[in-house]
Amino acid sequence: MQSIKQEAINAISTLPDDATIEDIMYRLYVIDKVHAGLDDVKNGRVITTEELEKEIQTW
Repeated sequence: MQSIKQEAINAISTLPDDATIEDIMYRLYVIDKVHAGLDDVKNGRVITTEELEKEIQTW
């Protein structure tokens, strides 16, 4: 498994040379959110589709 730093470097290096700072920040933001989601799954912080549908009905 690669380090977060290496993952960020790899992600940035795939962007085009004319990428803006906003492009870079967005790419890193998405990576952070994916990691957070994977951590939630790993630690059982999930709900079923049925539970989500019930929650949506209360909106």
